Amino acid sequence: MHRMLIRLFCYSMLFIFSSSVFADDAETELAKKAENPVEKMVTVPFNNNINYGFGSNNNTQYILDVKPVVPFTLSENWNLITRTIVPIAHQPNLIGRGYINGVGDINPTLFLSPAHPGKVVWGIGPAFILPIASNNQLGQGKYSVGPSFVILTMPRSWVVGVLINNLWSIGGETSRPYVNQFTMQYFINYNFPKGWFITSAPVVTANWAATAHNVWTVPFGLGVGRVCNIGKQALSASIQAYDNVVTPKVLGAKWQLQLNVSLLFPET
Repeated sequence: MHRMLIRLFCYSMLFIFSSSVFADDAETELAKKAENPVEKMVTVPFNNNINYGFGSNNNTQYILDVKPVVPFTLSENWNLITRTIVPIAHQPNLIGRGYINGVGDINPTLFLSPAHPGKVVWGIGPAFILPIASNNQLGQGKYSVGPSFVILTMPRSWVVGVLINNLWSIGGETSRPYVNQFTMQYFINYNFPKGWFITSAPVVTANWAATAHNVWTVPFGLGVGRVCNIGKQALSASIQAYDNVVTPKVLGAKWQLQLNVSLLFPET
């Protein structure tokens, strides 16, 4: 039933944005900036991820990803964009009863990006995993590093792009498994007047070190959101639903709901 509802929601959203008009007001321009991972703007996203049907007992897993993005000017032609993911989890205890709570491994990424991009915007740099998890079940126990790349374009009301990285472990606890993981987040956003937008930005992952049928997680879905101001604070809020059309047989989730709020600090 949940898959039918998600697909119906997706088809409805596709119909809406296929018949909309071009939007160019201030809220829409701010929304497009917020959707650009290498925009020179401080943002602090709070991504609430609720994974349903998690694990063999079909439990619910909750992960809050705090993702501050802070840009720096290196020169007249180049910016450095820092993006750090700090996960805070509430999930079933896999080796006992009840749930465990805590902080997972931190994932910082650095992007070198042109200060004056053309029609195609890009950034490239290293990504890291720092094993600071408060519980072994919430982290990998390995220091990992690898390349990260983002490319996007913003024709009229659209923001379309992809962010890709692959990380390999280079140290850490010798008793923990070797890390070789791939992450791809494609994002397709359509912006309406007054800051409203439709988005599809699933995170596709592959654990190359896993056994067969446990490698890929492939979500598919859509969401709706709006950029607005509460007092003097600009923010972006959205709700998104994704069906995991491919999910690991071990510790996979059937579908996910995202409730996202991002604080925006545009340059004045």
